[in-house]
Amino acid sequence: MEKKEIYKTHFKNLDEMGKCVGKELGISDWIEITQEKINIFAKITEDEQWIHLDSEKCAKESPYKTTIAHGFMILSLASRFSYDTVSIGSIKMGVNYGVDKVRFMSATPSGGFVRGRVSLLDFEIKPGGAKYKLGITVELKGQEKPVCVAETLAIGYE
Repeated sequence: MEKKEIYKTHFKNLDEMGKCVGKELGISDWIEITQEKINIFAKITEDEQWIHLDSEKCAKESPYKTTIAHGFMILSLASRFSYDTVSIGSIKMGVNYGVDKVRFMSATPSGGFVRGRVSLLDFEIKPGGAKYKLGITVELKGQEKPVCVAETLAIGYE
């Protein structure tokens, strides 16, 4: 973890990006995980478990003593973290291709702030573009242990 501040890597094209396998590409700004965002995510995913929504019950019965964000809510920020940390001038569009590995390592409390630290793990030229794997580490402000680590796959089309 060399750089602590927000930064973004700008590439002219995919070939230039491919030369950075194994390197950190950027760190996003902090995003607040509000209870309102958690409530909306719970409603649209139909995952309305009390640990996400019931602050009174959490204060009494949860080891976290507050509501927490869904792990998949935090994972869903991977695209945002990618946009905030990497730009490729030559691509017309990018699409998600999948996720190889995901681990939820600690909880994200309501009111917490998270950010993404993004690195390029793999890169492969394809007809019309490239497939690449990003390593995304989601950090919680004030905590050393990450809340989530993931390897996401995307295809960029030129």
